[in-house]
Amino acid sequence: MNNRTEKIREALHKVAAEFLSREAGRQSLITVTNTTVSDDGKRGTIYITVLPEKAESAALSFANRNRRELADFFKKRIRGAFPPRIEFVIDRGEKNRQRLDELS
Repeated sequence: MNNRTEKIREALHKVAAEFLSREAGRQSLITVTNTTVSDDGKRGTIYITVLPEKAESAALSFANRNRRELADFFKKRIRGAFPPRIEFVIDRGEKNRQRLDELS
Protein backbone atom coordinates (compact mmCIF):
# COMPACT_ATOMS: atom_id res chain seq x y z
CA MET A 1 0.00 0.00 0.00
CA ASN A 2 1.45 3.35 -0.99
CA ASN A 3 1.56 6.41 1.24
CA ARG A 4 -1.36 8.16 -0.52
CA THR A 5 -3.59 5.11 -0.21
CA GLU A 6 -2.68 4.77 3.48
CA LYS A 7 -3.58 8.43 4.07
CA ILE A 8 -6.94 7.95 2.34
CA ARG A 9 -7.56 4.83 4.47
CA GLU A 10 -6.80 6.74 7.68
CA ALA A 11 -8.94 9.70 6.61
CA LEU A 12 -11.81 7.38 5.67
CA HIS A 13 -11.66 5.75 9.11
CA LYS A 14 -11.73 9.09 10.92
CA VAL A 15 -14.43 10.66 8.74
CA ALA A 16 -16.66 7.56 8.82
CA ALA A 17 -16.46 7.38 12.62
CA GLU A 18 -17.38 11.07 12.91
CA PHE A 19 -20.18 10.77 10.34
CA LEU A 20 -21.75 7.72 11.99
CA SER A 21 -21.57 9.23 15.47
CA ARG A 22 -23.37 12.34 14.20
CA GLU A 23 -25.93 10.75 11.90
CA ALA A 24 -26.84 7.40 13.47
CA GLY A 25 -29.78 7.16 15.82
CA ARG A 26 -29.28 6.85 19.55
CA GLN A 27 -30.83 3.38 19.72
CA SER A 28 -27.51 1.76 18.81
CA LEU A 29 -23.78 2.38 19.06
CA ILE A 30 -21.91 2.00 15.77
CA THR A 31 -18.13 1.77 16.01
CA VAL A 32 -15.74 1.86 13.06
CA THR A 33 -13.17 -0.84 13.82
CA ASN A 34 -11.16 -0.89 10.59
CA THR A 35 -11.01 0.42 7.03
CA THR A 36 -9.38 -0.88 3.89
CA VAL A 37 -8.80 0.87 0.58
CA SER A 38 -7.89 -0.79 -2.71
CA ASP A 39 -4.42 -0.07 -4.12
CA ASP A 40 -5.91 2.26 -6.74
CA GLY A 41 -7.86 4.12 -4.05
CA LYS A 42 -11.20 3.61 -5.82
CA ARG A 43 -12.86 1.13 -3.43
CA GLY A 44 -13.07 1.21 0.33
CA THR A 45 -14.50 -1.09 2.96
CA ILE A 46 -15.51 0.18 6.37
CA TYR A 47 -15.75 -2.45 9.10
CA ILE A 48 -18.18 -1.72 11.93
CA THR A 49 -19.46 -3.26 15.13
CA VAL A 50 -22.91 -2.49 16.52
CA LEU A 51 -24.27 -2.60 20.06
CA PRO A 52 -26.76 -3.93 20.92
CA GLU A 53 -26.19 -6.83 18.57
CA LYS A 54 -29.91 -7.07 17.67
CA ALA A 55 -29.60 -3.62 16.02
CA GLU A 56 -26.83 -4.85 13.67
CA SER A 57 -29.00 -5.36 10.59
CA ALA A 58 -30.72 -1.97 10.89
CA ALA A 59 -27.42 -0.16 11.52
CA LEU A 60 -25.74 -1.83 8.53
CA SER A 61 -28.70 -0.92 6.30
CA PHE A 62 -28.60 2.67 7.58
CA ALA A 63 -24.86 2.96 6.92
CA ASN A 64 -25.08 1.56 3.40
CA ARG A 65 -28.11 3.74 2.57
CA ASN A 66 -26.14 6.84 3.59
CA ARG A 67 -22.97 6.17 1.57
CA ARG A 68 -23.63 9.18 -0.70
CA GLU A 69 -23.95 11.49 2.31
CA LEU A 70 -20.74 10.04 3.75
CA ALA A 71 -18.95 10.69 0.44
CA ASP A 72 -20.14 14.32 0.51
CA PHE A 73 -19.05 14.63 4.16
CA PHE A 74 -15.65 13.17 3.23
CA LYS A 75 -15.21 15.75 0.43
CA LYS A 76 -15.94 18.60 2.86
CA ARG A 77 -13.56 17.28 5.52
CA ILE A 78 -10.65 16.08 3.35
CA ARG A 79 -9.71 18.68 0.78
CA GLY A 80 -8.21 17.48 -2.49
CA ALA A 81 -9.06 13.80 -2.05
CA PHE A 82 -11.90 11.92 -3.67
CA PRO A 83 -13.64 9.36 -1.47
CA PRO A 84 -13.48 5.76 -2.62
CA ARG A 85 -16.63 3.80 -3.48
CA ILE A 86 -17.62 2.68 0.00
CA GLU A 87 -19.11 -0.51 1.37
CA PHE A 88 -19.97 -1.10 5.03
CA VAL A 89 -19.62 -4.58 6.52
CA ILE A 90 -19.92 -6.05 10.00
CA ASP A 91 -16.49 -6.75 11.51
CA ARG A 92 -16.79 -10.49 12.21
CA GLY A 93 -13.18 -10.69 13.42
CA GLU A 94 -13.88 -8.19 16.18
CA LYS A 95 -17.04 -10.06 17.16
CA ASN A 96 -15.03 -13.28 17.41
CA ARG A 97 -12.40 -11.57 19.58
CA GLN A 98 -15.11 -10.28 21.90
CA ARG A 99 -16.58 -13.79 22.21
CA LEU A 100 -13.18 -15.21 23.12
CA ASP A 101 -12.74 -12.52 25.76
CA GLU A 102 -16.13 -13.41 27.24
CA LEU A 103 -15.19 -17.11 27.39
CA SER A 104 -11.83 -16.62 29.08
